[in-house]
Amino acid sequence: MSIKKKLPILFTILVLLILIANNMHHFFRAKNSLLENYDREISLLAQQVSYQVENAKNGSEYVENIVGRELRTASIAIRNSLPTRHEDVTNEQLVELAKELKISHITLLAQTEDDIVGVKSSDPHEIGMSTKEWGYWYDAFQQLFAREPVTVEEGLTLKDYWSGPIEIASSNPDHTDKWGYYFDGRTNYIIDPYYRDDEILEYEKRFGPTNIMEQVTNQLEGVLELSVFNPESFGNAKKEVYLNGNSFIRISEQSIWYGSYDYANTAKDQKYIQSALATNEVKSYNEVINGKDVRKAFVPINESNDGSYVIGFVYDNAMIDKELYKELEAYLFSSLFFMIIVLFVSFIFSNSITKPIALIVDHVNEIAQGTFGKKLVLNRKDELGHLVANVNELSRDLKTYVDDLKESQEVIKFQAYHDPLTSLPNRRFIQEKLSDLIHEASQNDHVIGVIFIDIDRFKHVNDSMGHKMGDQLIKLISERIKEFLIDYKCVVARQGGDEFIILTENLSEEQVREMTHELILHIRKPYDLGERDIYVGSSCGISFYPHHTKNMEQLIINADIAMYAAKKQGGNRFVVYDPNESNVSLERIEIEASLRKAIEDEVLDVFYQPKMNAASGKIIGAEALVRWNDVKLGFVSPAVFIPIAEDSGLIQPLFELVLRKAMIQMKEWNDVLVEKLTVSVNVSAVQFMEARNLVDCVKDKLSLTQFAPELLELEITESALLNNMSETIEALEEFNQLGISISIDDFGTGYSSLSYLQKLPIDTLKIDQSFIKSIDENGSISEIANGIINLARSLKLGIIAEGVEEEYQKEYLIRNGCHLMQGYLFSKPLEAKEFHKFIKDS
Repeated sequence: MSIKKKLPILFTILVLLILIANNMHHFFRAKNSLLENYDREISLLAQQVSYQVENAKNGSEYVENIVGRELRTASIAIRNSLPTRHEDVTNEQLVELAKELKISHITLLAQTEDDIVGVKSSDPHEIGMSTKEWGYWYDAFQQLFAREPVTVEEGLTLKDYWSGPIEIASSNPDHTDKWGYYFDGRTNYIIDPYYRDDEILEYEKRFGPTNIMEQVTNQLEGVLELSVFNPESFGNAKKEVYLNGNSFIRISEQSIWYGSYDYANTAKDQKYIQSALATNEVKSYNEVINGKDVRKAFVPINESNDGSYVIGFVYDNAMIDKELYKELEAYLFSSLFFMIIVLFVSFIFSNSITKPIALIVDHVNEIAQGTFGKKLVLNRKDELGHLVANVNELSRDLKTYVDDLKESQEVIKFQAYHDPLTSLPNRRFIQEKLSDLIHEASQNDHVIGVIFIDIDRFKHVNDSMGHKMGDQLIKLISERIKEFLIDYKCVVARQGGDEFIILTENLSEEQVREMTHELILHIRKPYDLGERDIYVGSSCGISFYPHHTKNMEQLIINADIAMYAAKKQGGNRFVVYDPNESNVSLERIEIEASLRKAIEDEVLDVFYQPKMNAASGKIIGAEALVRWNDVKLGFVSPAVFIPIAEDSGLIQPLFELVLRKAMIQMKEWNDVLVEKLTVSVNVSAVQFMEARNLVDCVKDKLSLTQFAPELLELEITESALLNNMSETIEALEEFNQLGISISIDDFGTGYSSLSYLQKLPIDTLKIDQSFIKSIDENGSISEIANGIINLARSLKLGIIAEGVEEEYQKEYLIRNGCHLMQGYLFSKPLEAKEFHKFIKDS
């Protein structure tokens, strides 16, 4: 179809859509107007209903107080008519006395050893009735027997007397009662006269809102139902009261106070009732209920003193729609005539613009076929004239663009296959290159080596010095690797982050091993980053084609697995892929991923092993020990996941989690203890690589938990003293200034120099359990333990023994001056609840 024909149709459809939209706008506007009128009417009706509700409530309270005073008068008359002991009163007497005083019933309540029960009554249901579970009623009875003023807020309190609010009887829930309770000390029982049913509810029936609600639904057209909702209980589970073998719902807990609820939609109505109360605005919605299209509106009545409630209206929605559809039909008929005029005018208009458009289309087709530079002339000053000028300009620009495109494609190709930071080939390049090398090697029986390189401790550098310096370090490392490989026929690429891949060709497996060893030494040389020299190592994994696999992707995976094996052995080395290591490496990857999530979700547990003064038998503190019981992996030993945390950079967040939990828990215990307990937390040697970060972390957690620094002890291993010595000393001195104690864990198993012990601000040496186990019953194999005790004494350091399991070990240590101990002889590591019990029992 030509544009000449399309334009009139298009304009006609457009105008039709506009008219339809306009008609719909008027339709919804009229509908909203009608709904607003209904809402205003509802608000007026709600005021009338709420007025009646409040009158009923206020009147009921007034009458309730009058009835309560009448019951007190009756109580005094009953007291003067009965013996002072309930044992001398008969139920028949109470029946006759109730008739004389014109009250429903009389019950006498007496105290037992642990209850207050009905002992005599004109109502058989009250005899033997227990009141112990009556809540504030029972409190009032106890206060009356104690001759104290009744402090219960509900009901009416007078001298020697309390009258409870109108409630459903707990002894017989088929009745609604008003009770009075009198005790002046001259009897051994409380006098309980009460009115029942019609005598209590007559006022609400006569003056409540029920009459006006019925008038509204009967007289106002369209209103189907009115209800007064109790927002505290409507839609919730029934709050049934179970007393004396009976169950009932309190009057105040009923979900609908007045009116009916035939058009039930409980779940949705509950949401709208709560929303109306929260916003103090009328809330409404449309719904088909009981086969009828209805509109429900909820009007909130907020009473500051007496509580709030919601009045619900249901009215027929079909009446509104009927009026609106008539109005819509009138709009549609008027629009049809207007559409015919638009169609005729648009045909005339389309002819004036289609001819020049045809010329422009021919010119654009020529450009699309690659013919640039031709100029189209069209003598018009309107938009079509501007369009022709733009098309001519486009023709000139396309020529320039096509020329530039060829040059840009070369740049894009380079960027697609190279890393932007180092300009090294990227992962995509390596995959394609490796595919070509494998194809060539399969024909020529060559060996291909894949070397997967990961920079050791790079994350610590990145975190401590910032990403900018981290990027600078990566560039220096990449330059050094390229410089080293000049003499080898290799391809090096950046895999991502701090990982590199090298592909070797025409080198034997032995030559690849030798080259990798020299490369590791080359990478380990210092890097000048301006302010300081940085030392990093590298872990390398090697896999060979076709020795290990002929699959390209598996070849890279095998090298990655071997790299993780190198890291597991301490890093700064290379490992050739071993198929037996595959499952172990995959397991390590799984453990690392689960550990990372466990730290983020804070699901790791902290156990506490008591530290004892064995001489006095008193507990002095605890060592915090992390435990991990994973949903999928089960119990994972710290000996397994701690090294993984150290290698993967998770050790610091793991330490922070354990430190914070231990501080919070120990502070909670210490707040109620006279003799405060200390808590010790283990610090990994890896953390001292970033000593500043460690110090800031401890300060932050002390501030966060308000934990006393003098009650905190940090346990470090001897290996922490061998690296980064100056920063380690600086960190330990700062801890010492804060008041934090430092102990050397597993002392005697490392390679510490005695001069270090004199330099460092250390407080305690911890004898390793291996030396404690060597102590026999005669104490004959104990030279190392005894030597460490004497060393600590000479250096004026504290001393504590771990792993004490036998009584003779404890006695030997006490005799030789080591009183502080921990071990299974005293207790295994305990979870928080068990440790708390241990404290209480100590």
